[in-house]
Amino acid sequence: MNSEIKIAAEIIRSSSYVIALTGAGISVESGIRPFRGPGGIWTENGEPPLDGYQHFMKNPKAHWEEIMKRAGSMSEFAKSLDEAVPNDAHYALAELEEMGILKYLITQNIDNLHNIAGSKKVAEIHGNSQKLRCIDCNKRFERDDPRITVDILPPTCPFCHGIIKTDTVMFGEPIPRDVLMVCQGEASRADCIISVGTSAFVYPAAGYPLEVKHNGGSIIEINLYETELTPLCDVSLRGKAGEILPELIETLKHTDK
Repeated sequence: MNSEIKIAAEIIRSSSYVIALTGAGISVESGIRPFRGPGGIWTENGEPPLDGYQHFMKNPKAHWEEIMKRAGSMSEFAKSLDEAVPNDAHYALAELEEMGILKYLITQNIDNLHNIAGSKKVAEIHGNSQKLRCIDCNKRFERDDPRITVDILPPTCPFCHGIIKTDTVMFGEPIPRDVLMVCQGEASRADCIISVGTSAFVYPAAGYPLEVKHNGGSIIEINLYETELTPLCDVSLRGKAGEILPELIETLKHTDK
């Protein structure tokens, strides 16, 4: 593993624009179960209906009434999101950004842990469980923002009067265009992408490493398991991201001297 980490460090050092893509695997170490793969919620219970957003659009009031009805009672997954704290992998990525190495982080996770850990340049392609979003203007709000009232359902945007929904992207819902543009722009600039804890299964996120590779860049994978992306990687580091990323940073610091 030491030799592979050195190879990864050399690739990063020789790259001019490094980005990262993270998936559920990085947050498993914070106690949040993944959706797919070993121990995945959907692996055990089946995936939710693929037309969730269409149901929301047909009757957003009923959707919000259900949310209000469930207020105070958390599912296992919601409780894990509420109680989770960043692990060493989240802090390591924030440090890579602070070092000027990591230019942007694209995450498929909705847990807000990258922000809590201190990452500043984060694109949350599937949204953030702690926020609300206007489906018209894409303005985002904290869940307790006093400007968003639930006296009349569905709540509406104080700026454009569009319908407010939770920021997390539902099945059947288009990726918000502002986030999608950022992700596409970052992937097109990158000559190296660090893929951390993602199965590389869900698009459009799964396509970003492929784009970097197509443009002549490098892929570094950090995952407990092999993925569909593994054969294309320049180096694959097997193990926990919370152990590998700090070691990678120490190697980068050493080679920088």
